[in-house]
Amino acid sequence: MKVLGITGGIGSGKSVVSKLLEIQGIPVYNTDKEAKKITAFSLVVQEKLSGKFGAALYKEGVLDKAMLASLIFNHPEYLAFTNSVIHPEVQKDFEEWKERQLGKSWVGIESAILFESGFDRLSDECITVSAPLEIRIQRVQKRDGLNRDAVLSRLNNQLSDKERSRLANCTIVNDEKKALLPQVENLLKMIKFQ
Repeated sequence: MKVLGITGGIGSGKSVVSKLLEIQGIPVYNTDKEAKKITAFSLVVQEKLSGKFGAALYKEGVLDKAMLASLIFNHPEYLAFTNSVIHPEVQKDFEEWKERQLGKSWVGIESAILFESGFDRLSDECITVSAPLEIRIQRVQKRDGLNRDAVLSRLNNQLSDKERSRLANCTIVNDEKKALLPQVENLLKMIKFQ
């Protein structure tokens, strides 16, 4: 079984591309969604994060997401520590999920930080989804209700589209002009999906 790494910055539309891949028969593991569940419910993660940031991070076993966000977005060393706790658990969960995808020749792993997290090393091929900056900002503002500065702050914490394109095997453009489905179909031909 081969793994297709799927990445793109916030608001690029990588989840839309993942849905198109799923329709074409490639199941996709979403690391961002699963990391949230793992951070909230894993006792291993809870113990390590509470040990670093204090028991107040989990009130009666429930993660204080706002507290964690304020810690990691203002302190790169706290973000690095948090990632060092969560990423191995996400990788383990992905490997278990992958084993359940019986009969599949390809599976996908979607991550906004595919290269930064090292999840690209789990992938046989990597694609990135890119979109113009203003479109990405508008998408995130609409989806998350954030102001422009908050969106730009998040964008500045991620690799640029140019850097992701350099690291990926293929770039899919999601600029609301170029159709996505033909690009996904070309990708499937490129990786010889069966």
